[in-house]
Order: sequence, then structure tokens, then C-alpha cells
Amino acid sequence: QAIDSLIASDQGRDVRQLAILNKNGDVAVYTGKNCIQFAGHIKGKGYSVQANLMATDKVWPAMSKAFENTKAPLAERMMAALKAAENEGGDIRGKQAAAMMVVRAKPTGNIWEDRLVDLRIADHENPIKELGRLLKVHRAYEHMNNGDLAMEHGNSELANKEYSAANKLMPESEEMKFWQAVTLANENKMDEALKLFKIIFRKNQNWKILTPRIADAKLLNVSKKDMERIMKCNE
Repeated sequence: QAIDSLIASDQGRDVRQLAILNKNGDVAVYTGKNCIQFAGHIKGKGYSVQANLMATDKVWPAMSKAFENTKAPLAERMMAALKAAENEGGDIRGKQAAAMMVVRAKPTGNIWEDRLVDLRIADHENPIKELGRLLKVHRAYEHMNNGDLAMEHGNSELANKEYSAANKLMPESEEMKFWQAVTLANENKMDEALKLFKIIFRKNQNWKILTPRIADAKLLNVSKKDMERIMKCNE
């Protein structure tokens, strides 16, 4: 009914494409008869894929198949659909932009908590690949934030698991290694912690400067002797 109402009052309906999904998973889709080929849509259980101005008519079927066959969180399923579209030729005009937003099914009322994923690439030579990279970064920082929360609650074991997960996703990140080292030190796993501190301090001395500050803030809780070991580990 919502789509029927919208297109009935739209004089440009023949060139429009529209999809609506409700919280119960019901789907309604419309592709105008004058949308530039190749254009079409497929709706499935709780999802819709649609496309126009595509290089081939294989794009949206490939999107549907990828979305249904990917067993992962929603954002990763959407990413799989976008990659599948690109693999079938994608937009006939070429590549430029990509975006993705995922929100909670049941809102908390706080926008910063309800937007689970909000990524945008306005102009890039390979926007789908860049969107995938940003999603990976986003997931890494989710783990890191969970580690921070665990640290705040004094749960070093959980914090270490979260920082380890973040570090696996972004092994090049100095910050993620740093906080994992801090957590290991707090768990009295000094040999493991020192290996990471040594790597980090050699790359960037600012982390060494920061270390006593986080000790003052009670985020690094080690003995005076162990603190000296940390500060001298890269000498």
C-alpha cells in the first residue's frame, strides 16, 4: 500500500525504483517500466536487491544469490551482494561511490547507539573495495571499543580477547597492539606484554610517553619493577 500510494502520486514513476522493508521482514519493490536497462529487482525473505543502469541483467540475480548464501552479520551479507554485483559488471557508467547503513531493529533512542554501521565513500576509483576495507576497520574498532569497556569494568580477560580480535583484523594498527599489551600486563603476562611494547615503542615513541600517563589513570596496574621493565624494553 505504501508503494502504491507513493507511485500513484509521482508523475515520474515510470523511471523510479523503490524498495520498502518493514521491521517484520515484509518487502515491497517497484521498478518503473522506463528505467534504463538493464534494470530489475528480486525480493526475498526480509530483503530486496534492485539495480538499474547495469552492464548486464545478471547483476541483481547475483546480488540475491550472494546475499542468501552468505552466513554472516547483515553488513557482511550486504557487502557480499555488492561485490557480486561488481563481478557481473556493475553500473555501466563505471565506479565512483558506495555507502552502507545498518540500524538496530529495536531503537534505543540514541542515534549513536542505533546506527550499527554507517559508512560512505563519496568518490573513489574502487569504491566497493574501499567500502569493504572500511567495514573491516569498523569491525576492528568494535572489538577495540568492547575491549575498552571490559577494561573499565576490570575484566582483563575479556579485554584481551577483544583486543586480540581487533589486532587480527588490523595487524598494522599501533594502538590496538598497545592496548593489548596493556591488558596482558594487567593480567601479569609480562613476557607477552613486553614483546608487544617493544614493537610499539620502536615504531612510535609517543606510546612510550603515554604509558606512564595511563598508569596514573589506573588503566595500567603493574608493580614499580614491571613498569621499569616496560619503559626499558626497547633500549
